[in-house]
Amino acid sequence: MFAYIKGTVQWITKEGIVLDNQGIGYNILTPMPYKYKVGEVSTLYTYYYVREDSQQLFGFESKEALSFFETIITVKGVGPKIGLNIMGRVPFSSVVNAIEEKNVTYLKTLPGIGPKMASQMVLDLKGKLVSTDSGESVSPELDEVYQALDTLGFKKSEINSIKKKLIAEKTDDVDALIRKALQLLAK
Repeated sequence: MFAYIKGTVQWITKEGIVLDNQGIGYNILTPMPYKYKVGEVSTLYTYYYVREDSQQLFGFESKEALSFFETIITVKGVGPKIGLNIMGRVPFSSVVNAIEEKNVTYLKTLPGIGPKMASQMVLDLKGKLVSTDSGESVSPELDEVYQALDTLGFKKSEINSIKKKLIAEKTDDVDALIRKALQLLAK
């Protein structure tokens, strides 16, 4: 329903922020609400969650974080609240790395995750997530390259394997980055 909302932070709650966009205040649940400042203009990529008894809006700083959230809540037993708590506790790149390395011990330390759910996360998500080493937003150019590779049919694990080399390229030419990615993937 809402792809993103850009507005001024009106106030901060324990679970999220209220973002004013043209006179409408959106209550958006976000992983780390205290990183925002009242009065600053922010853009949050959103996930609209509807249940029989409630409607909630979840917001994230980057499209990659939103994508991670949407993917992790597909695991049986991991709802939006648990997904939000996980993202508020640790960088999502560490969760992706733990899933790729089948590190169930690490996953069990996350809030709301027990041994069965940790194993289920590895089973359901291994090879389906793309992470950044920092856990923060990638450049728009790299994001476009990752999307292009995904569209071309490359697996997330293949994209993960070349990320460091693409980041090291230090260019913002998308065509050059795609050519380099294809060369790396051909090896």
